Amino acid sequence: MPQNVTALPQQIIHRTVLDNGIVVIVVENSAADIIASRLFIRAGSQWEPREKAGLSHLLSTVITKGTAQLSSLEIAERIESVGANLSADASTDYFLLSLKTVSADWSEILQLAGQMLRSPSFPEAEVELERHLTLQDIRSQKEQPFSIAFEQLRQVMYQDHPYAVSILGTEATASRLNRADLELHHQTYFRPDNMVISIAGRVTPEQAVEQVKQVFGDWQSPATPLPIQPLPSIVSQPSQVVTPQETQQSIVMLGYLASPVQAQDYAALKLLNTYLGNGLSSRLFVELREKRGLAYDVSAFYPTRQSASTFVVYMGTAPENTETALVGLSTEVERLCSTPLSPDELQTAKNKLLGQYALGKQTNAQLAQTYGWYETLGLGIEFDTQFQQDVANVTPEMAQAVARLYFLEPYVSVVGPAEAINKLMADS
Repeated sequence: MPQNVTALPQQIIHRTVLDNGIVVIVVENSAADIIASRLFIRAGSQWEPREKAGLSHLLSTVITKGTAQLSSLEIAERIESVGANLSADASTDYFLLSLKTVSADWSEILQLAGQMLRSPSFPEAEVELERHLTLQDIRSQKEQPFSIAFEQLRQVMYQDHPYAVSILGTEATASRLNRADLELHHQTYFRPDNMVISIAGRVTPEQAVEQVKQVFGDWQSPATPLPIQPLPSIVSQPSQVVTPQETQQSIVMLGYLASPVQAQDYAALKLLNTYLGNGLSSRLFVELREKRGLAYDVSAFYPTRQSASTFVVYMGTAPENTETALVGLSTEVERLCSTPLSPDELQTAKNKLLGQYALGKQTNAQLAQTYGWYETLGLGIEFDTQFQQDVANVTPEMAQAVARLYFLEPYVSVVGPAEAINKLMADS
């Protein structure tokens, strides 16, 4: 059983690979009598066929609703009787079962999680109910200007790639999903050699690994190899998409294809995102809202992704300011290409980014999430130290070079009243 131990600041991260392929990450932290666990499966929405978009999300809503041994009510009673938390979630890059409990009840709740992952029953009534709720969520998003703007931006940027579609799927795909689809997806991807279990709390690595073995040690992977999901290449074709909608404000978004988490530019892009759009002292907030009064809401985001990510700046503004907002956002992004950040600006962004990063690893749940996520994405537990070092090493010249590489012509997405949209189109 291969094993390695990595000493990181304040924590020792233990990584063990079981004979059946499960990777177990353990952080012993006795500050509180709590154990948090994250059970990752590499089965997020990027592994879904396009015509089955929303499959991972629907599976996450139903997997906690019954096993071969227990009904939905019995599961709920077991969890609530000891005051534990147990929930499932799906994202673009992984499927996740999360649990948190006092240490005395951890083995019992882990066994329950094991039943869910290994033998879910997918009750027909629950599948129907959750599909109905998902369709309601999809329709609700079609009434929210921000969601519409981001959806159409994502579609033109990612084209045929699975990232083009919301984790919920579309009305067309979600309405066709059924129990057989869930069972096939589960049989295909839910297997020990496709799994990471990350544990943090009042438990020794030896105890944690032994408990995982008791629950999952007899689970064998099928002889068939994991299917390789060929992802279509993403061709940059910047364009402008607009949707007229009678709203109180216009949403203006600029999007740029950006690097995945494994790329060497990741840390610099995270810094640029922090500088531009993170908080009340960010460049976009100060320049476009405080000084010019253009924005109700203005920010930037650059999500961590296994495949190509997006770097997005956006603003909610009065309809009559739609065009001015677009110019203002463009100007601020272009400034990063033409003018290097001052040493003080860059250091402030570093302090903010690294400070928030440290605060994101305070609880056992956060520790289990962070290290399990890194392992699942193929980064390894060493990435925690590497990322912080990469951020510290970024110079103004490096940040400018990265800006020039990625912030070329943007994709543009606008949602707002027809009059503002028509004026924008006429002037562009």
